[in-house]
Amino acid sequence: MSFIDPTKETFAAFRENDRPGPIDMLNLVRLRERAAYADGRAATGAEAYAAYGRDSGPVFRRVGGAIVWRGSFELTLIGPAQERWDLCFIARYPSVAAFVEMIRDPHYREAVKHRQAAVEDSRLIRLKGEAAGDLFG
Repeated sequence: MSFIDPTKETFAAFRENDRPGPIDMLNLVRLRERAAYADGRAATGAEAYAAYGRDSGPVFRRVGGAIVWRGSFELTLIGPAQERWDLCFIARYPSVAAFVEMIRDPHYREAVKHRQAAVEDSRLIRLKGEAAGDLFG
């Protein structure tokens, strides 16, 4: 089973948990080899995702979003061995409202079509930042 877009129920729960402060969104993305555009246009998954980034970028920045961490997938030590990710990053938004504003923006809604064509599978995990330290737990 692939995961590309949130369900209505999950998005409603996301909006209801409108705590103050920033939210961090861990993005794990596996791209299709060939993008799956509804109109049949030819592109790789990487090209389609790059178009998503380019077209959604102005809205992402306008709502105060920023990429705060980016890395390359190497190996799953604990978890399903078949999971692999082409893109791994954490996007930070100033608030739940900022994220919702981005998702509802008409320019973003057009740009997200590139993401939907590009992505084979993904995980989008909401996180709340806490104080760092030198111990687990």
